[in-house]
Amino acid sequence: MTRPPQAERLSIPGPAGGLQALIELPAGAAARSVPSACGVVCHPHPLHGGTLENKVVWTLARAFQELGAPTIRFNFRGVGASAGSYAEGHGELADALAVIGYARERWSRASLWLAGFSFGGVIALRAAATARPARLVTVAPGITRLEVGDVPRPDCPWLIVQGGADDVVPAATVSAWARSLTPVPELRVLEGAGHFFHGRINELRDCVVAFMRQAQAAAPHTPNP
Repeated sequence: MTRPPQAERLSIPGPAGGLQALIELPAGAAARSVPSACGVVCHPHPLHGGTLENKVVWTLARAFQELGAPTIRFNFRGVGASAGSYAEGHGELADALAVIGYARERWSRASLWLAGFSFGGVIALRAAATARPARLVTVAPGITRLEVGDVPRPDCPWLIVQGGADDVVPAATVSAWARSLTPVPELRVLEGAGHFFHGRINELRDCVVAFMRQAQAAAPHTPNP
């Protein structure tokens, strides 16, 4: 992308009060057209500095925008200007579903692309069971912090990107979990990358863009990406 996206800051009604959100529209012609997809991105753990401004969350949103999708980044309850307080993942799931509902009302003809990083990766996975996105991207999903054993495997194309040197969510744990699923999601391990992908953020973006394009190419019969 050669120009920054058009940004709109707003509060989205959530189950515990308003949720601070940032909508970004792709620059140029894509911003003026009816989008075929929209993206929602979930941030890392609210009690450990996670916010919508996290650089991995930013990167996921930019990757979606590069492919023509408007995106929503938002703060979970109790973070920034969002009302409420941390609710052990249960309330945060409800927050994500509220934002997804808003996105679907605003872009009623668009498919949903859902993504999340760390804690937000598990929230996105859990939300997928209800929201049924067209694409799911989870980066270093926090499966050692939140339970995922009861979560059904999404029936959409799903990418997991994991740092091989992650000291928060071990790559071996994520890889073993991914291989236990049927069908196995696409797993990309960036060897040597830590949890926050310092110095590797462009590789992360490239993984996401390549996956999204591949998923689109594999489903030419569908009207929306």
